[in-house]
Amino acid sequence: MTLHHDVFGRADGGAPTLILSSGLGGSGGYWAPQIEALAPHFRVVTYDHRGTNRSGGAGQDMIAAMADDVLEMAEAIGAEHFHFMGHALGGLIGLDLALRPASPIRSLVLVNAWGRADPHSGRCFDTRITLLERAGVEAFVNAQPLFLYPAAWMAENAARLEAEVAHGIAHFQGRETVLSRIKALRAFDMEARLGEVAVPTLVVAAKDDLLVTYTRSVNLAERIGGARLALADHGAHAVNITEAAWFDAAVVSFFASLEGTRSP
Repeated sequence: MTLHHDVFGRADGGAPTLILSSGLGGSGGYWAPQIEALAPHFRVVTYDHRGTNRSGGAGQDMIAAMADDVLEMAEAIGAEHFHFMGHALGGLIGLDLALRPASPIRSLVLVNAWGRADPHSGRCFDTRITLLERAGVEAFVNAQPLFLYPAAWMAENAARLEAEVAHGIAHFQGRETVLSRIKALRAFDMEARLGEVAVPTLVVAAKDDLLVTYTRSVNLAERIGGARLALADHGAHAVNITEAAWFDAAVVSFFASLEGTRSP
């Protein structure tokens, strides 16, 4: 099964491919704020993870299986090599791919990701599972913005959040899929192998991220040889949305420094 995906940007044969992978929600639409900035430089591919949104199948409980799906999709679109940007769970998929023999990844952007989850993130996972199991889907989805966005941003974007929550309830990916994907997050541990990542890497984080402590990103940047760190004071877990201009500038600057990723 090839995942549902959308392609934006350059259509010329020499355009490098950039695959964007979202977090727990699994939706390719998460990256909408980045498309305009990235489209002049790449063939940009967004996709819905297996079991979420427009992709069928059951949720997976191993990051490696999610990475296998990316490879199948890449083959389907004719991308033998590609750049990869992943947010949280999507970043773990990128790390898995980057650490495989003969990796197809040419560069890696890790956004609020980790080599191994710490106890704080585990507490957040437990809280979300409890909400889903004891209070139901509406409570789970209503709490989602609290883990993603800064308080002031939520107050200023109340109507947007109301629409986002309504959409999340209407298109909920299912209890079993959520639980499987959280299990995959908890099981992932590439901490001891981070020094083996051999592609140019940008690590992006926000200091006020409630879900993933920014020190996890500092750790990634320190352990991955030659990695760059872009650290925002504000923006929370969804910093690419809440601080999109800052985020896009950091990512475009990183890609512009890599041979073969400039627009003609």
